[in-house]
Amino acid sequence: MPARRPSVVIGMYGATLDRGGPASRWQRWRPTVAVCSQPDMVVDRFELLHDRQATRAVKQLVADLAQVSPETTVRTHPLALDDPWDFEEVFGALHDFARGYAFDPEAEDYRVHITTGTHVMQICWFLLAESRHVPARLLQASPPAKWAAGAPGSVQTIDLDLSRYDAIARRFAAEREAGLDVLKAGIDTRNRHFNRLLAQIERVAARSREPMLLTGPTGAGKSRLARRIYALKKQRRQLEGDLVEVNCATLRGDGAMSALFGHTRGAFTGAASARPGLLRAADGGLLFLDEIGELGLDEQAMLLRAIERKVFLPVGSDREVQSDFQLIAGTNRDLRAAVRAGGFREDLLARIDLWTFRLPALVERREDIAPNLDFELDRCSARIGTRITINREARRRFLRYAEGPGARWPGNFRDFGAAVMRMATLAPAGRIDRETVTEELARLRARDAAAAPPREAAEDGLLREVLGGGAEELDRFDAVQLAEVVRTCRRHPSMASAGRALFAVSRTRRRTANDSDRLRKYLAKFGLSFDDVQPRGDGP
Repeated sequence: MPARRPSVVIGMYGATLDRGGPASRWQRWRPTVAVCSQPDMVVDRFELLHDRQATRAVKQLVADLAQVSPETTVRTHPLALDDPWDFEEVFGALHDFARGYAFDPEAEDYRVHITTGTHVMQICWFLLAESRHVPARLLQASPPAKWAAGAPGSVQTIDLDLSRYDAIARRFAAEREAGLDVLKAGIDTRNRHFNRLLAQIERVAARSREPMLLTGPTGAGKSRLARRIYALKKQRRQLEGDLVEVNCATLRGDGAMSALFGHTRGAFTGAASARPGLLRAADGGLLFLDEIGELGLDEQAMLLRAIERKVFLPVGSDREVQSDFQLIAGTNRDLRAAVRAGGFREDLLARIDLWTFRLPALVERREDIAPNLDFELDRCSARIGTRITINREARRRFLRYAEGPGARWPGNFRDFGAAVMRMATLAPAGRIDRETVTEELARLRARDAAAAPPREAAEDGLLREVLGGGAEELDRFDAVQLAEVVRTCRRHPSMASAGRALFAVSRTRRRTANDSDRLRKYLAKFGLSFDDVQPRGDGP
């Protein structure tokens, strides 16, 4: 049987609960004395932390512990705490103690007594034990149900690693999942990278008030995500104020300062009345500055001061105005390049770049197109005022194009939402059918062909000519290869001649290969023959 490891308890002196004296020593329950009085638990050493001002009372407690548990060695550790309710100060003091303590978990068994001390101290002990800065279990003491002089009550050991606390972990996991669902707006996103991104944003939104920077192409969903972050923070009571959205690209000239920071009456010609400004409107809430890279340098300087000091000067005023807001900025520009070009302040970028999240383009999230189709249909239903549905064949046909390599979606979700809205508006009796989808796909293909590089556009047209709708089902790899084969076949009068041109190098390694047969089998994979890929004439 292995030898018992020495038991070490670390705890705070409780200025109220632990206080004693010769006349009242055994007249009430005292948590630290109770821990050392347990009949089935030996405490070999007690590390007693205390405020410097309580030194005399601590000496009395040490004397009392020597009487009830003479086998316990008590070591005192005075702490310099000006305010035991100040979280930063308390955590710093306990963290410094933990960092300087020579823990040896292999040789000793540690427990942290959390019954005494302020609530802030108890929270800090929990965090230090959970993070393993203090490799200990938690110890909670309780008074006896019926008081009797000297009765020790009971103690409970809480091991944060034990499965008995899985229910607590599941509760936190459920809360995180609920937060992620808010960020996803109920969309069952399937893209692994985007799911990881949202999980990080959920953690940051829950724990930080620092600015966030959302980057990514136009239409990737920055504004929508900012609204969902606000909804999540509001749901968790982290914000009391409103969401104020600003598209900085619309703020131009002298009006930009006034719109953001407000102005006093008579500040400039036409200022007949005072204006509070958008930063003031965001006090206690969240300010979303979309396209922040479009702000002028003067506005950027004022914004930096407002972020750092929570104060700013309205136009025409010499009195500072306060506004405590959380900031989310969005941009589709490379702000570092803008800094190098002199168009964006380096100090402002450093301030808003603590949490930067790049939203992927729609073409990087093709697996999310199907669930977003359902989301857009619901949005269209709400805007049109009638339930919009799509039949199975129409849905399959639309998704085959939307998820395929030919769909470009240059405006990302804005383009996608516009396509669904057009179909919803034109749908007969509110049901999108195959004909409605066919008309929309013609619009999208024409737009994509106009924007595609010339060679790629020519390939797409060539394949649609020989395969019809089947061209939409080709991977890009197969499409490029087949397009070249079709072009070669059209340049040669026979299958044998085209085969010799296509297999000129590999023929030398495959002496028995028949070029015509190889070409015939390749075309057959796509349901084609040599005649099928020839240019179509006008007929007799």
